[in-house]
Amino acid sequence: MIVKLAVSGNDLIDQPYDGVDRYVLDGELRENPSGALDSETGDIMPVRNIQHSEATASTSFELGNWLRMQAKPRGKVLTGDAGLRLALDPDRTFGVDVMVVSAKLLAAQTGESTIIEGVPTLCVEILSPSEVMERIDEKTDAYLAAGVPLIWLLDLHDKSVTVYSPGAEPILFNRLMEISGEPHLPGFRVPVANLFE
Repeated sequence: MIVKLAVSGNDLIDQPYDGVDRYVLDGELRENPSGALDSETGDIMPVRNIQHSEATASTSFELGNWLRMQAKPRGKVLTGDAGLRLALDPDRTFGVDVMVVSAKLLAAQTGESTIIEGVPTLCVEILSPSEVMERIDEKTDAYLAAGVPLIWLLDLHDKSVTVYSPGAEPILFNRLMEISGEPHLPGFRVPVANLFE
C-alpha cells in the first residue's frame, strides 16, 4: 500500500533509510514499504537483495565503461544514493537505482546541490520481487512527462529489460538479446545478460 503525505523534495532528503521507499510526486510524499514486517514490533525491517545489488553494480559497470570511452567533458553514472528532482511546483523528487547524467546537466548543478536537479539522459529502475507496480508506473510516467529520453526497467525475475522513450511504445529485451543506448548513449551496446551478472 502506498501512503501519500503532502511534503517537498527537501523533506525526502532528510528521511533515514528504514525499509521504506520514498519519493515525492506532485508535492505528495509516497511511502512504499520495501522491507519485511517484524511481527513483534510492527517495524519495517530493511531487506537486502543480492540480485538487486548485483544488477545495480553490473549496470553501473557497463555504463561506466561506455562513459570512459566518450570524449571529455563526460557526464557521470550515479546510483540510488543520488536523488533526482525533475520538477518543482509541483515537486517531483525520486531516488533512481542508476542514472546517466550529461556533462551539461552536471555543470548546471550548484555547489549546494545534494541531488540532481533536471532531466538525466537515462533512468534505470530495477524491479525487486516486492516491487509495487503502481509505484513503478508512477515513476515511469513522471520520467516520460519530464522528457527523460531513455528509461530502462530491469526485471530480476526473468532477466529482461523494458525500454521506454517519450512518444514510443515500450520495447522488451530478453537476456539472449543485446541492448543499445542509441541515439542517447552513442555507441553503447551490451548483451542484456551482462546487466544482471
